[in-house]
Amino acid sequence: MAQTFILPSENRPKVGTNASKQVRKKGLTPAVMYGHGEGSSSIAVNLLDLTKAVRQGVRVFDITLNGATQKTLLRALQWDAFGAEIVHADFYRVRADEKITLEVRVELRGVAPGIAAGGTLVQPIHSLSVECLVVAIPESIRVSVAELQMNQAIHVKDLQLPEGVKVKNDPDAIVVQISQKASEEQAPTGGLAAEQAEPEVIARAKGDEEEEAEKK
Repeated sequence: MAQTFILPSENRPKVGTNASKQVRKKGLTPAVMYGHGEGSSSIAVNLLDLTKAVRQGVRVFDITLNGATQKTLLRALQWDAFGAEIVHADFYRVRADEKITLEVRVELRGVAPGIAAGGTLVQPIHSLSVECLVVAIPESIRVSVAELQMNQAIHVKDLQLPEGVKVKNDPDAIVVQISQKASEEQAPTGGLAAEQAEPEVIARAKGDEEEEAEKK
């Protein structure tokens, strides 16, 4: 279930590049809060508090402003050129009983027996589009691969989902599978394959000799 983080804020009467720089000098991050038929509010929040919450995977924030609290969903973050500091944040107003659709990462758990047998783990899907209540957003969709054998796959329809969470992806889409290594699948095995490969080697060798002759 999604964590809810209480984040105090203050009004930001002036906007623009210069005003934002002044806000950041105070250890605050410029932000905007919008949605649900209300006007956009320019606010500023504590940089350290916001960064701590983001690194913990928090997505739902109770923002306090002028004595009132509004539940919001973190919609977007803007980082500096080095990816080290948050320079702007967008918060979307939500209700606790509201269902939303968003991307949630896939987290693999366990070690697949198929790997020990010489297979390669392939994960085509790293995040899933899910629908759930705002207060029930999962931090991740956990997928156990502890019983995954060679040439077996786990599809979207096979997932064990948290209560109240619905996945919007194609039910037949493969989330993770164990495949034979490409080198084993594609390696030629004697006979015609070996005969066909030989002229290519000869042709390359001849080309190298001609190139050296031209240089002389």
